[in-house]
Amino acid sequence: MIKTSIRNKLIVLLLIITIVPFGSSIVITYLYTKNSIEEQVVAESKNLLYQGKVNLESYINELDDLTLSLYNNPDFINFMRNPDQGDDYLTIGIVKNVVQTILYTGDTINGVRISFRDEDRVIKATKRSNVIFSSKKNEEDKEAFLRAERSPYNMYIEPDFPQKENEIKRSRNIVTIHRAFRNIPDDEVLAYISLEISPDKIINLSRNLYTGEKEEFYLLTPGGEMIYSSDLDVTDDQNNQKWIKRIVGEEKSEGTMEWKEDGFNGVIMYDQLPLSAGGWILAKRVSYANLYESAFSVAKINILFGILGLTLVVLATLFVSFKITSPIRVLLRNIQEVEKGNMDVRLPAFGSDEIGLLGFRFQQMIERINTLINREYKLELENKNNQLKVLQSQINPHFLYNALQSIGTVALKNKVPQVYTLITYLSKIMRYGMNMEEDMVPLDKEINYTKAFLLLQKERFGDHLDYRITVEEGVREAQVPKMILQPIIENYFKHGFDIRDGVGRIELDCRSVDDHLLITVRDNGIGVTTQRLEEVYAHFKAAALNKIGESTNIGLKNVYVRLKLYYDDQAALHLENSDEGGFKVTMELPIEREDE
Repeated sequence: MIKTSIRNKLIVLLLIITIVPFGSSIVITYLYTKNSIEEQVVAESKNLLYQGKVNLESYINELDDLTLSLYNNPDFINFMRNPDQGDDYLTIGIVKNVVQTILYTGDTINGVRISFRDEDRVIKATKRSNVIFSSKKNEEDKEAFLRAERSPYNMYIEPDFPQKENEIKRSRNIVTIHRAFRNIPDDEVLAYISLEISPDKIINLSRNLYTGEKEEFYLLTPGGEMIYSSDLDVTDDQNNQKWIKRIVGEEKSEGTMEWKEDGFNGVIMYDQLPLSAGGWILAKRVSYANLYESAFSVAKINILFGILGLTLVVLATLFVSFKITSPIRVLLRNIQEVEKGNMDVRLPAFGSDEIGLLGFRFQQMIERINTLINREYKLELENKNNQLKVLQSQINPHFLYNALQSIGTVALKNKVPQVYTLITYLSKIMRYGMNMEEDMVPLDKEINYTKAFLLLQKERFGDHLDYRITVEEGVREAQVPKMILQPIIENYFKHGFDIRDGVGRIELDCRSVDDHLLITVRDNGIGVTTQRLEEVYAHFKAAALNKIGESTNIGLKNVYVRLKLYYDDQAALHLENSDEGGFKVTMELPIEREDE
């Protein structure tokens, strides 16, 4: 049966030539994507760790430089050498000034302590207390002082704050930088200077070096003690966390290694700060499950498209066995129905070949004819409605003007001239807007309407609004589209006025430049982003092509479309952020239109 059936032979052939390429492409794509993603993630993570190392090193060096700056103060060094001879008020004042200068130099410095080595003397200060001279030493700091003294850099960083993000705060919650202050040029240690630093900046820098739940980040001391951990289940127990011991024992200060122990299967990347900056180790772990997640997704998509392709091949193979004349007969019957006047015909899908395309185009043609018939009918109804609205508009404005005039008269009789002035402005605005007999007006008339609108806004916002209108005398009689300025100015009150800095300001400038009328509206709002400007220009293009888009920026879109209708390409509308802050809209109109 298979040998004699063309349909079966075609099905088998198409399945073979489809399955083999699809299967091979899925395997190759998965392997290539897997390796590419791993290399990309590793490279990005190493670059991120390096940047984090640079930031941490710079921050620690800045703090360390504060203690080194004390060597530039001869009076302070003399006091450190002979503290017993520095009890006069002048010397004490110098010492207090030095301590307070260091304390308030950095926002993260919470406290400063100076502990003399050979005497029971301590000078300390915090942002909650003044400089205190005490004789009580903290015995817990002896080990830290010895480490600072033995360090080739005379410095030791003692971390003492929560290791994990939601761990309960411990008693001190600080990082302390200890420096052995020596009697330069001798090697004798005079005192130990300790800076108590808030760990907030270190924690914030650490949080910027990994991505949420997909990656793990750890900050370790040179000995492997955990300073910061993004995973609550990981501790610095090097017996259970052998990878920490492995990193600490590495001779290289940075590198990458694969790890499949301690309940973790993935890639570990690490980098180390210089010993002069504490020698902390930055480690980042990414599991293979998260690392290859994108590769798995690509493989699933390929398999899905493979199944879809196979299904289409089978359907196409079965389709070629049907008679070609069957869809033609169906199409002919529907044409006869149309000839009888029955426009409500529905053709079945014939496929994607020439006959199917013919049936689809015929269906589109019938639907388009029905749409045109309905449109003409709706337009006729709309014209009737518009006629009624015109008749109504001839009555309503006249009644409204009389009502406003009556209210203004009552205001004057009751000695409330401000109410009369506001009603007058409102009456001008409504009379100007409801006058349907003119679509092009002199610029001076448009400016007067804009002034009335701004005066109403000024009455509403008072001293919180300031505006300035500048009009060149030579352009006052230039013809412009009616109500072309109000949508732009109203856009400021809608989007920029409530989120401004200080008093709201809007400036309107009209002048002549090279036979063109240049109208500029500038405000002091926050402006818009570059992406938003691109979206607005995209809406302009869509509106120019009569496409339906989003309903945002209706005012600006209305202005743009009207400029295109009146001037075609002779006019331009530019939107940009002002150099002084805020948003700027510029219209460039020909003073005389070519079609006049």
